[in-house]
Amino acid sequence: QVQLVESGGGLVQAGGSLRLSCAASRRTFSRYAMGWFRQAPGKEREFVAAIRWSGGSRYYADSVKGRFTISRDNAKNTVYLEMNSLKPEDTAVYYCAASSRPTVTDLLSAYDSWGQGTQVTVSS
Repeated sequence: QVQLVESGGGLVQAGGSLRLSCAASRRTFSRYAMGWFRQAPGKEREFVAAIRWSGGSRYYADSVKGRFTISRDNAKNTVYLEMNSLKPEDTAVYYCAASSRPTVTDLLSAYDSWGQGTQVTVSS
């Protein structure tokens, strides 16, 4: 498994931006597909974005497409989520996750390791 630590969450006004980071513990980080998920109070955890180990394939939920960008720096063992044009409905705890599968996926069950999460709050 991979240990993951998220950072970069906070409080922002609607229309603002935040960049989340997720640092991984293992040097084999580059072999994993990485994903971001979020969970709002009273709701199930949902997929946000995923990126293949090489960074060549990226996949987004329809709700964030065009506003969020996932990227990774394998030399730094870090994956990022750039969030722009934030809306109050983006408020949630954001989690990064690692998958040993070769393809990107939105399935929670495909991810082997999870971080503790970082809170993002968007005020109206």
